[in-house]
Amino acid sequence: MGGDHGPAVVLAGAAIALERRPDTRYVIFGVSEATLPVLERYPELKKVSVFHHCEISVRMDDKPSQALRQGRHKSSMWRAIEAVKTGEADVCVSAGNTGALMAMAKFCLRTMADIERPAIAAIWPTLKGESIVLDVGATIGADAQQLIEFALMGGAMARALFGLERPTVGLLNIGVEEVKGQDEIREAGRFLKEQPPPRIDYHGFVEGDDLGQGRVDVVVTEGFTGNIALKTAEGTARQIAAYLRAAMTRTLLAKIGYFLAKSAFDRLRDKMDPRKVNGGVFLGLNGIVIKSHGGTDAEGIAAAIDLAHTMARTRLREEIAADLASFHGRVTGEATESSESSIP
Repeated sequence: MGGDHGPAVVLAGAAIALERRPDTRYVIFGVSEATLPVLERYPELKKVSVFHHCEISVRMDDKPSQALRQGRHKSSMWRAIEAVKTGEADVCVSAGNTGALMAMAKFCLRTMADIERPAIAAIWPTLKGESIVLDVGATIGADAQQLIEFALMGGAMARALFGLERPTVGLLNIGVEEVKGQDEIREAGRFLKEQPPPRIDYHGFVEGDDLGQGRVDVVVTEGFTGNIALKTAEGTARQIAAYLRAAMTRTLLAKIGYFLAKSAFDRLRDKMDPRKVNGGVFLGLNGIVIKSHGGTDAEGIAAAIDLAHTMARTRLREEIAADLASFHGRVTGEATESSESSIP
């Protein structure tokens, strides 16, 4: 029911994803009057789906507290998340209200042990392939401890998704020098450097122009900065695509040149298409939730479902839990040893 277009786009995307991954099975939550007529258009999708009617749906402009208060146990969003909690579904995908989705997911699934705040992790296309950037909008601001937790969660996701043994992690900052940036970032960087986590390689600070270069496998920041960076990158990609379209159709010679180089331009358009990397993963919860952009089309929804299909087959939560337990245990142990050694 979420997103700018509701069931028409969400179910069309589910149908596309089913063609690519025929082993997928769907549990669909929505208002019958809006959902079932659309589902009838996709007979193959209907065959592999279980539908649950819900009394209400969360609106895109609802405040998170309002959605949580009015939508618990009744809304399609809550019941989709609850299906993950009960085991009816392996992963929840929603294009709905981000704040409401996060509030409900935290309330229903709860955060994992040793996690103060969950984060939204996005797949970021780079010149070297793909990176993971987090947080891209779960919460505003983060202290050093939370940035360190983001680094551990991002590293675990990179291992699970990319098959990396020791992913490289960088903290997004206004410069690479250790004296630059806010106190929280410098404190987190100092800690990661002096007490490196067991299964990631801390690279140091990275700047905004390093994101597209693929300088590191995981870029860590707080939600306000991360969301602006994400939206800026998406807008820039659309801007460049518009420039290219205008340039290639301006004159007859340009049109001929475009025709001769069409395959190259098609590859470029595919690389720059934000829909291909649609879907943010909620990390730090006792269950997997994928947030799709609300304004995307069916291809974007399909990409988010593809990501969900992949994430459901990883041991992401186990990886995160093991890393956090190891890291916190080691830090606590070192703190205890330091305290004991100071006793006369």
